[in-house]
Amino acid sequence: MPTVAPLDLEGHCIAAVFLGDVPHFAMADGAIHRLDHGHKTVQANDGLLAAFHDAANDRMITGGEDGKVFAVKTGGEATELASAARKWITSVAAGPQGAIAYASGKTAFVRFADGKTREFVHPRSVEGLAFSPKGMRFGVARYNGATLHFPAAEGKPVELEWAGAHTGITFSPDGAFLVTTMQENALHGWKLADGKHMRMTGYPGKVKSLSWSVKGKWLASSGAPAAIVWPFSGKDGPMGKAPLELGTRGNAVVTAVACHPSQDVVAVGYDDGMVMAVRFADAK
Repeated sequence: MPTVAPLDLEGHCIAAVFLGDVPHFAMADGAIHRLDHGHKTVQANDGLLAAFHDAANDRMITGGEDGKVFAVKTGGEATELASAARKWITSVAAGPQGAIAYASGKTAFVRFADGKTREFVHPRSVEGLAFSPKGMRFGVARYNGATLHFPAAEGKPVELEWAGAHTGITFSPDGAFLVTTMQENALHGWKLADGKHMRMTGYPGKVKSLSWSVKGKWLASSGAPAAIVWPFSGKDGPMGKAPLELGTRGNAVVTAVACHPSQDVVAVGYDDGMVMAVRFADAK
């Protein structure tokens, strides 16, 4: 049986990630707690609103009420990467070649590894950010759809329209699909090669957590009494296919999902504090 090490953290935890083999917990007050031969803490933002696990660079990117963006590395080093002049940073993401993106209000920013920054202004608030795994391209979730930008080049963005409030965004690991969470109880997606729509509905609650399986064949999601896992192995994604329902419990709702980095297993977290690991192959 695995051992559970309790860590008493006062306040709200925004994100929990592993940097190396050390668990890190980003708190709303800006403190980053870690279990590294004892309980240790480093301060990042003064009021933390967003955190992103930059797995490729083994760091966590954070943004907050102080208008600053930090990178936190294993060992507790917190480095300020960017500042938006006291404006709240509500979303952050990490991309290829050391680039990061962050958003405040209607503006998305991309900071390249050399420190250069570009701004992208939108008609409505930027609700979510994600980089494509292929090429220097990033997506913005917004009201009535998503926008794709190419920050390393000049040119018009690609607009993907679908009525409603889009609150989060993710690319499939092969870059073929884009999926957004919505204010309604649904996901929406686009096949980027031809712009075909993918509608994923039937959730009893809002989807607030998404995670791709190791090779991108599955997309796990929260918002139901089970982890709803959509198949993306075909050329049209999940269209016409039923999702898997993993870890079904009648008296609890899934609030968080996280796929294993190398195996077809998903960790499922529930609103009553239970965590379950479930295999895709046999749902056990």
